[in-house]
Amino acid sequence: MTVFADLVGQDEAVETMRRAAAAAARIVSGDTGAANGAMTHAWIFTGPPGSGRSVAARALAAALECERDGTGCGECHGCHTVLGGTHADVRFVVPEGLSIGVNEMRALVLRAGTAPSGGRWQAVVIEDADRLTEAAGNALLKAIEEPPPRTVFLLCTPSTHPDDISVTIRSRCRVVPLRQPPAEAVAEVLVRRDGVAADVAAWAAAAAQGHVGRAKRLANDPDARGRREAVLAVPRRLTGVGACFDAASALIEAAEAESATAFAENNTTERAALEQALGAGGTGRGAAGAMRGAAGQLKELEKRQKSRATRSQRDALDRALVDLAGFYRDVLVTNLRAPVAVVHTDVAASSSAAAEKWTPESTLRRLEAIVACRDAIEQNVKPRIAVEAMMLNLWRG
Repeated sequence: MTVFADLVGQDEAVETMRRAAAAAARIVSGDTGAANGAMTHAWIFTGPPGSGRSVAARALAAALECERDGTGCGECHGCHTVLGGTHADVRFVVPEGLSIGVNEMRALVLRAGTAPSGGRWQAVVIEDADRLTEAAGNALLKAIEEPPPRTVFLLCTPSTHPDDISVTIRSRCRVVPLRQPPAEAVAEVLVRRDGVAADVAAWAAAAAQGHVGRAKRLANDPDARGRREAVLAVPRRLTGVGACFDAASALIEAAEAESATAFAENNTTERAALEQALGAGGTGRGAAGAMRGAAGQLKELEKRQKSRATRSQRDALDRALVDLAGFYRDVLVTNLRAPVAVVHTDVAASSSAAAEKWTPESTLRRLEAIVACRDAIEQNVKPRIAVEAMMLNLWRG
């Protein structure tokens, strides 16, 4: 099983990465004829959520460190350590908060400038590179413009639009576009890799709209299925202005609860570890003074945790909005008798009933309201305000 096995429905991208890894292996071996353009020092993986951007970047990093001529065998020490996140020459930048700051990027760029300890490649994988601050982007740009030998930068963004990645960084990278994988391919992976029953896998893949990680959660997590069912019940609840505000509150509170559950234990552990490192519970001379001086570090930890919680809440809310958009998409498909399958097969009766009451134009307006809500939240409008406005527009049609 190679490192590319989990890239679903991305044959062209996999072939591009295989050629690059093979060329990289020849470069390591001293073959001067390997400079044929297959390998380059900076890459951007683009595609919709769930298409496998970070999976692709991690797979290429593993293939570059593969000890079997860059084949990405998935069996050698290099492949195993990269996929497990423990390889000494591969750094992963996964933003916990709303952005990636300049200090973090400068430290990574400095570290990436050193020679690879394993003798192959230094790799920096930046997930959600669209969250780079302007200063962090400038720090990265300088490294990409003057790349150290045998160092590669692997960036993941939704698109190459200037809102997602700067034009100057884009111009210095090779772009690998990924597509939304078909539901059949996602279901096959769930069955093969995760042991999910075939009928459950087919349902989860369709409901997740091609998002592999989301499909896995729906197949295995009853809480995730419960949250989805609550979201899909929203259209039936919108019977008046008061019901719209109630539905908005329920959606926001569900996202907040999901985030709190995900990070509560981790936050407590982080704080306890920091306090212990700063001398909490100590009885020696100066222990109390050390803790008094640690207030700034504890405050910085709280700030990071708050930023992480905010991002988690927005991600949870966005998943709910995607599910809700899927329902109105099903209504439109039914209304227009389009020759495509509905997304939410388990609530097909509700979407069919709605299609009998709403015109295609009003359904499109409802879909536009959801898109506008997602855009508003992305632009830092308060989620509650954006969701309340959306609910009113969904009710009015």
